[in-house]
Amino acid sequence: MLNVGLIGLGYWGPNLARVLNQTQRCNFVACCDLLPSNVERIVRQYSVVQGFTSVDNMWDKVDAVAIATPISTHFDLAQEALYRGKHVFVEKPLANSSERARKLVDLAQKRQLALMTGHTFLYSPPVIRVKELIESGAVGELHYLSLSRVNLGLYQKDVDVIWDLAVHDISILLYWLGETPIQGTSFGRACLQFNNDVAFVWLQFPSGVIASVEVSWLSPQKMRRTTIIGSLRMIVYDDNDPNEKIKVYDRGVEITEPQNFGEFQLTYRTGDIVVPRLSNTEPLLTEIEEFIRCAETGDVPRSDGKFGYEVVRVLEMVSKNLTVACKETAAAMPGSSR
Repeated sequence: MLNVGLIGLGYWGPNLARVLNQTQRCNFVACCDLLPSNVERIVRQYSVVQGFTSVDNMWDKVDAVAIATPISTHFDLAQEALYRGKHVFVEKPLANSSERARKLVDLAQKRQLALMTGHTFLYSPPVIRVKELIESGAVGELHYLSLSRVNLGLYQKDVDVIWDLAVHDISILLYWLGETPIQGTSFGRACLQFNNDVAFVWLQFPSGVIASVEVSWLSPQKMRRTTIIGSLRMIVYDDNDPNEKIKVYDRGVEITEPQNFGEFQLTYRTGDIVVPRLSNTEPLLTEIEEFIRCAETGDVPRSDGKFGYEVVRVLEMVSKNLTVACKETAAAMPGSSR
């Protein structure tokens, strides 16, 4: 079995440590973090794991690494790991630029190593079920999707709310639709610090589907809610609902052609609401086990490096076309009160 090391033991690292220890598909043998206290905590919890405060001392212990460090460090760590012949799992997003993400993809391909991005929602049972419903034709022709991902915190120092939260929804959209947007814009505001902590993202896809994404670190309630509107059915996916994460509505509007030269008539259809049964598999464990399997077999993971690159490319697109609201601009507008 592969010997796997974990780099980064801060907010998300302990979750990866848990599933690396839980799975029977690999040996979790090493961990690394710049803070000795983080290393000591993991080593105490998993006694067979060696702890390091420098990655230079860890490379010869492992065949593969999982990286859960700040986004700005993803490229350098992943590149070094690939150069050293290690399979690499990188938490989302793959890198802080599409150019760097592309370099990692090319390097992994050249060295015939697995490169996987940690887009955990792609392994979530409700997200997979929605994709099945879309691909089966049950939803009909997709019209639009609306996604909200808001909560109070956690503020990030090195990225804004788009790169921290919208990255999830962008990855879900690319997975569901099987295409990348041809146009993307965003509108945001930095309410409490220099990075935008609230933003609204709009995307248009080649098929004609449009999507809106609302993200915020400054909301009184935690919301993870998506609405999918199709010509045959509508779906509400609420990830915060513990019992009914997906509801499929047999509702819609139908056009009746006029019998004469009158106007088209609209009729409203209200049918049943179906709640699909979902498996209770843990997405993070499924994701890590797919990484290990693909590292062993050479198969391509669902969220491989190329997928991670496409997500970063979309993040760059909407960030480039970002309009930032500020108090000074609003005060200067005609009719504004001072």
